[in-house]
Amino acid sequence: QVQLVEFGGGSVQAGGCLNLACEVSGRFDRSRSIGWFRQAPGREREGLAAIYPASGNTFYADSVKGRFTIYRDNVKNTVYLQMSSLKPEDTATYYCAAGGYGLLDTYYTYWGQGTQVTVSS
Repeated sequence: QVQLVEFGGGSVQAGGCLNLACEVSGRFDRSRSIGWFRQAPGREREGLAAIYPASGNTFYADSVKGRFTIYRDNVKNTVYLQMSSLKPEDTATYYCAAGGYGLLDTYYTYWGQGTQVTVSS
């Protein structure tokens, strides 16, 4: 069984930075990806960034390219999402997930509890 726990959510002003961390425990298929998603009230869940831990290959949604960076620390079994130039539109609950492929949420089978990110004007 794989467990994921997100850390680092909070409130920031527009233009600011925030770093999220996802600690992954348990045995998982490292040939599949770990991703970051977000969901705001009344909106669909959106894939933001994904990484294949073994290779380091990454994928980004157009909405966050150039602003968000996904990293992994394979020793710590942690995946990070570094966010900069934050906008009020980035306000959402952020989730990490494991066992999927890229930015599509359909095949991810393990999900964290989510962490709230609020960006004020």
